[in-house]
Amino acid sequence: MAEITAKTVKELRDRTGAGMMDCKKALAETNGDMEAAVDWLRTKGLAAAAKKAGRQAAEGLVGVTVKGTKGAVVEVNSETDFVAKNDQFQAFVKAVTELALDTGDSIDALAAANHPEGGTVAEKLTANIATIGEQQALRRARTIAVDQGAIVSYVHNAAAPGLGKIGVLVALESAAAADKLEALGKQLAMHIAAANPLALTADGLDAEVIERERAIAAEKAAESGKPAEIVAKMVDGAIAKYRKENALVSQPFVMDGKTPVADVVAAAGKEAGSPIVLKDYVRFQLGEGIEKKESDFAAEVAAAAGV
Repeated sequence: MAEITAKTVKELRDRTGAGMMDCKKALAETNGDMEAAVDWLRTKGLAAAAKKAGRQAAEGLVGVTVKGTKGAVVEVNSETDFVAKNDQFQAFVKAVTELALDTGDSIDALAAANHPEGGTVAEKLTANIATIGEQQALRRARTIAVDQGAIVSYVHNAAAPGLGKIGVLVALESAAAADKLEALGKQLAMHIAAANPLALTADGLDAEVIERERAIAAEKAAESGKPAEIVAKMVDGAIAKYRKENALVSQPFVMDGKTPVADVVAAAGKEAGSPIVLKDYVRFQLGEGIEKKESDFAAEVAAAAGV
């Protein structure tokens, strides 16, 4: 067997764009034969997947699932919205969302988990990239649970059951009847999908975001030309308003446009005969936070033609 050196591994990696460990394995499987190793990577779909790795994936699907008193939501990205309609891609998102119930919030743990069809999730993803022909990526996962009560899910713009553009989970801690919790949870989840709160309570809002809002409010208030003490009150008022509008429990419930969510939950608990605690929630919106690249097709064609 030919010696497999760092130099040969690098050469194979440069030629195929495949990962270092995949290149090392390919050389081991082919007794160090470079050309055979290239073919081995191609047959496994690894070289093709690597070539697509630089492409931006900002489309795809959000998957949600609930099992007992635990729920999981996962975002898997693709390059185009067209792939979200692909049966193979949808099956993959469903499978990894189920697996996330056990692996938790760690994408690394999810990628290393055993896929139901064999191999790891990461290996299955690589195979999908090769066969579907687009870059795909596991982006994030989150799980929430209650000791007693219900986890309720909602999917907005559903492409299939449990799959869509926005996925929401609501955690309700209570001894109330399951049907009461399900009804309340569904309404709260729809509210969250529409209102997009930034935190459960005002205290949970990001401190850096609050400081940035304070700086903006201070600059606006200073332009009024009013005395410093009045400016300070204007800034405090603006921040109080921001906290109220962006914390879930203080947002006006979308169903009536006026009742704070906290009061809606309290009233539901009284009606159900058992206190209900809105313990947690999670909202994933497909592609949020990803800066999508804008492409000029005409310019690309001109560049390719040497114009």
